[in-house]
This record gives sequence, C-alpha cells and structure tokens, in this order.
Amino acid sequence: MTVMKNLMTACLLAAFLCSASCGCSKDSGGGEDDGGKVAGVTVKPAYNKSQVLHNPLNGWVMYVSADYDPSYFDKEIYVPLLGKNVKVADYASACYIRTKWSVLNPADGEYAWKNPDSKVYKLVQAARERKLPIAFRVVVDGRDQGANTPQFVYDAGAEYAVSEPKFPDRKTPMPQDPVFQRYYEKFVEAFAAEFNDPENTSFIDGYGLGKWGEGHSVAYNKDDVSAVDANTETVKREVLDWITKLYAKYFTQVPLVINYHRVLGHPTSQGTANPNSESLVALAVSNGYCIRSDAFGMNNQSWGYSTWEKAIAAQWRYKVPIIMEGGYIVSSHSYWNDPAGYRQGHPEDVRQGEFDSSAEAHVNMMDFRVGQETESWFGDAFNLVQRFVSEGGYRLYPDQVTLPDQVNAGSRVKVASRWRNMGWGYFPNNLPQWNYKYKVAYALLDASGKAQRVFVDGDCEPSTWVESKPFSYTFETPAIDLPAGKYTWGIAIVDTTKENVPAIELAVNDEKTAEGWVKLLDVQIH
Repeated sequence: MTVMKNLMTACLLAAFLCSASCGCSKDSGGGEDDGGKVAGVTVKPAYNKSQVLHNPLNGWVMYVSADYDPSYFDKEIYVPLLGKNVKVADYASACYIRTKWSVLNPADGEYAWKNPDSKVYKLVQAARERKLPIAFRVVVDGRDQGANTPQFVYDAGAEYAVSEPKFPDRKTPMPQDPVFQRYYEKFVEAFAAEFNDPENTSFIDGYGLGKWGEGHSVAYNKDDVSAVDANTETVKREVLDWITKLYAKYFTQVPLVINYHRVLGHPTSQGTANPNSESLVALAVSNGYCIRSDAFGMNNQSWGYSTWEKAIAAQWRYKVPIIMEGGYIVSSHSYWNDPAGYRQGHPEDVRQGEFDSSAEAHVNMMDFRVGQETESWFGDAFNLVQRFVSEGGYRLYPDQVTLPDQVNAGSRVKVASRWRNMGWGYFPNNLPQWNYKYKVAYALLDASGKAQRVFVDGDCEPSTWVESKPFSYTFETPAIDLPAGKYTWGIAIVDTTKENVPAIELAVNDEKTAEGWVKLLDVQIH
C-alpha cells in the first residue's frame, strides 16, 4: 500500500513539474469560447508579462543627437534595483533623432545620410547594424538653436525673420513662402527615398515647425514672429494641410506623427487652447498622421500637458497610436514648481508623473530622452521602466488555440483562436501606411521548424484587440496538400507584404522557431 501511495505521489509530482515547465497546456476536445464548435486539441500558450517586445510603434524610444558618436548605442547604465549594468538599447524599440534641416541637407542636392564622413551617416549605419529602427524630427526654426534651415534656401529668396538682431544666424523661415516650400518638398522627397522603409524607420515626426519643431510659436509674419492677425487661422491651417500632405505623399510605408498642442501651429507658445487646435489635429489625422505630445508630466494649464491634451488623447484612443515625450529636463528645469507637487531633489517624482499621464493616455511609446533623463529612468525609477514593459504599449498573444492533431491530406480543417492585448496601448494595423498588412497566420512546420504551408486568417483583425478583452475567431484552411508525415502547428502575426513572415513578437513563453512561429501542437498528416 505504501509503495502504491509513493508511486501515485511520484506521478502527481511529475505531472506538476511537466505542466510548470511546459510553455503551454493542452486540452482535448473543442476550445472554450472558440466562436464555434471546432474539434481538436486546445492549446493554451503561457503569457509572458515581462519580456521586452521589440515591435513597431511600441515600447521605449532611445534618443540620440545627430552629433552623437555611434558608440552611444552601446551605452550601459548601472541599475541599483538589479545591481548590475544594463544596455539602454536592449530596452528600446526605436531611436529618435531630432535634428536640423541644415544638418541633413547642408547644400542643395547634398544629403548627410549619403556622406560616409558625416555623423548622421555613421549613426544611421550603426542603428541599422543593431536592427534599431530610427525616428526623425526635422527642425527648421532657428530661434534658440541657430541655423536650422539651410542657408541656400534663403539665398534662393525664401522669406525669414530674425527675432534677435544680435544672433543673425537664428533665422525663422516663413512656412507659407513658396520658395521655402519648393526646397522643403525637394528635401522631403529625397529624405523619403532613403527612409520610407519600415524595416529601418520607426516613424517620422512630420511637422517640425515652430520652436524646437514642437508645433507652437510658428511664425507667419517676417516683421513680427509673434504677430496674430485676421489671416492667421487661415494661413496656419493651409500650412499644416500642406506639410502633412507633403510627408504623406512620400512616406507611404512609415507612420507619421504630429505634436498635439493647445496652440498647434499658432504664433504663441502658451495660454488657453486655441479653438481651432482640435480641428487641426483632426486634419493631420485625416492626412495619415498619429499623435504625440512633448509635454508629458508637465501639469501647468497654460503650457503643459493638462486638461486639453488629455481630452485629445481620450478622443483618439484606439483610433491612432499615441506617443509620449516627457516635458521636463530634471537637471535644468524647476520641476518642483509644477502643480503636481513634485519634490525638489526627487526626479523620481517626475518619472512617476510622466508614467501616470502615459497610462491615462494609453500611450504606445515612452522616451529615454537625453543623458540625464535616461540615467534617471534607470537609476531612480527602473521599476517604472519595467512596468511600462509589462503594462504599456501593446502585448498581443493567443490565450488559446484549438487545432486538429490528425489531418487527412487534401482535406480542409477548421481551427479556432482567442486573442488578447494585455497592454494598455493600441496595435495600429489600420494606419494608412500599414493598411492592415499584419494578419494572424497558421503554419505547418517541418522537423527543422521551417514553414511548409502558411494559412492567413484575413478576418482576424488585431487592431480591434484592446483592454485585455478576449477576441475569438474560427478559420477554415484551404486543402492541405502536404506529403504524409509528422508536422507541428505554428501561429504568428505575419507581414502579408513580405511573404507572410512572422513580424510581431508575441508575448508568450512558448517555444518559437528561428523565423518567429510559436510552436503549438504536433500533427500527423495521413
């Protein structure tokens, strides 16, 4: 009797250890909530809540300057919470370069990304070598920064203002000027010829007017950069429509973004929200844009990220992705005067404020911005870095899939899947530049893990998956025309524009092939 009890105990322990170590569990019979009675084995992949997923328009963004040494991509920071150094780039899904038009285009027809001796060229190559997609903002206004628009544009007759005569190189171009627009379009066309590439480019911040390219303090009067007259609203709308359509014309495969700001496109930088700002955001979105804000964590009602900006984020939630940038530089800004009550000498308060605003807005991306801010995230608030990895952006996975383990060659089979997005963000498959190219697909894998047949479920739409709710689908494959033998079912979200290769990292613990198929179940074809 004792021997029998010991054997039973050993069997139960072995079963427990097997279930704990396997990436997924399997049930015979039809799947629960499978959208229809599908016979087969139900596989339940194990959700991974902590892995950094390097997916497009998702996750942390590493900032680099156009004059940085490429070795910055290998920067390591000591994390007290972990007791070790980590590489910043390992946590990033993209790198963001905010730079001058004059740096990228120093002479007419000359482009820095084509010059092997330029720092921009070296940065671009270093990012590509590390498979880290780049995002750009191109700044044209020279106030506070110097010659941002190339001198050859002014030499050709483009109108400009100099707001401080003691700084004659700090020119502000008039964006409605036809000479400016002609040369700017020539630049954007060349820019897109290099960077309209979703493999290597994350997004383009395609407005870039005003101070720091943030979309406020946009000047239209060369005699007075802050002038507002009866024609201002018309001109700023025409300019915004022109520049967003211009970028959309040439960047057909890469997402575009615009800064949502209460005085978007206006000659002022703060104050109450302009009554036309909301419609300007809508105009940009209608021209193919996503939205971002450069003021997260700043709670001043006059110039920060407050009531108006929060309402815009709520209006566009789950329609377009939202990207976050923090507003304060804690080493130089008096953040302790913020209405949120941040304590002086406690940058972790700012990080918490940025995180909380990001969670409320349901952002897809957060920023590792400039040296001190990045150091602060890793040194003062690494728990929030981890929380955004686990909670923010989109985290897609199939929580159960029902498939047959026996198939007759030449037959069609039914499969069922149920999907969840466990992040607070949004998978923007509906963007015009993506055009629903990402689809759920099933594969029959050979012993080496290579897909021998791929079946795309065109009705399984990941842009609808939000708030961790379950979304169930059934799908019938075409006739399976494979030789008899043993195969393995795999599942993935594939890029249908690239021969249906797995393209989105799924948040699962289960074994994946080198191509990215999640292995589900062995199947015998007779």
